[in-house]
Amino acid sequence: MDCFGPFMVKVGRRTEKRWGIIFKCLTTRAVHLDLLTSIDAVSFLMALRRFIARRGTPAELLSDQGTNFWGAERELHEAFAELSPELQQQLAKQQIAFRFNPPGGPHFGGAWEREIRSVKTALYTQVSAQSLPEEVLRTVLIEVEGILNSKPLGYVSSNVADLDPVTPNLLLMGRLDGSLPQIVYPEIEGLSRRRWRHSQILADRFWSGFIRNYLPSLQTRQKWRTPSADIVIDAVAMLVDPQLPRALWPIGRVVKVHPSADGHIRSVDIKIKDRVYTRPVARLVVLPAIPDGEDGSATTATHSS
Repeated sequence: MDCFGPFMVKVGRRTEKRWGIIFKCLTTRAVHLDLLTSIDAVSFLMALRRFIARRGTPAELLSDQGTNFWGAERELHEAFAELSPELQQQLAKQQIAFRFNPPGGPHFGGAWEREIRSVKTALYTQVSAQSLPEEVLRTVLIEVEGILNSKPLGYVSSNVADLDPVTPNLLLMGRLDGSLPQIVYPEIEGLSRRRWRHSQILADRFWSGFIRNYLPSLQTRQKWRTPSADIVIDAVAMLVDPQLPRALWPIGRVVKVHPSADGHIRSVDIKIKDRVYTRPVARLVVLPAIPDGEDGSATTATHSS
C-alpha cells in the first residue's frame, strides 16, 4: 500500500487537499483505490476499514515508512493489547502483520511500487493541474481502479476459440467483467459544468497516459548482447493500440510471422476474434501461461480437432 497526492478539490467556494491511497494485492494483482481527507493515521485507519469491508481482511500489509502507517499500526496494537486474554486468543489469527521497507529503500517495494508509479504519473498529468469537485475525483479514482483490474494477467484456456484471459476482476468477482461500455465525449466537455462528463474525460485521459507509459515497460528492451527468442505462431498476445477506448485489452493469437532479412521476427499477423491484423512485434505483449497444478506446469492452448 502507498499514498499519493495531494489533489485539490473544490468544497463550496474554497479548495481543500485530498490524497489517494492504493492497495495492491500481490496474489491476484488486483488494485484498490480510495480517497483520503488527510495524511494522518486516523484517515488511513478509516480507509483500511473501508478496504476490509469491501475486499476482506489482509494477512499482511507492506508499505514504506509513512508516519500514518506507523501510527495506525501502533494504535491497532494498543487496542489489541487492551482486550481480555480470551478475546486476544480468539482474534489472534485475524491480526494484520505490518511490514515496512527500510528507510530510503523504495526499491524494496518491487511490484507494487512499479504499479503505483504508473498510476501516479498518469493521474498527476491529468488531474493535479486542476481543482475538481470531490465527487468527480472519487469517480475518476474508481474508474481507474476498474481499468487496472481489467488488464490481463496471463492465459489459461485450452480452447483455441476462447481467448478470454485471466484478469484481477475475474479473480475478484468469479466471472467475466460485465461493465458497461464507456461513453466517449469530446475534449471540450472537460470545461463543462456537467460533472459526469468531466469525470469521463479525465478517465479517458488517464487511459491514454497509462498505455503510453506503462504498457511499453512490459516489453523488455535490453541491449542486444545476447539473442532473445522470437515470437512464434500460436503465441497468445495482447495488442497495444492507443486508439482503442479505455479498459479495452484486445487479446489474440499469432497466426503468421514475417521474418526479416536477418531471420528475426519483427511483424506478425494476429487474429483477434474474427479479424486478422498485421502488427509489429513492438505493439504486442506476449501473455505467459498461468501455472496449473502443484508441479508448476503451465497450461498451454492447443488446437481442437
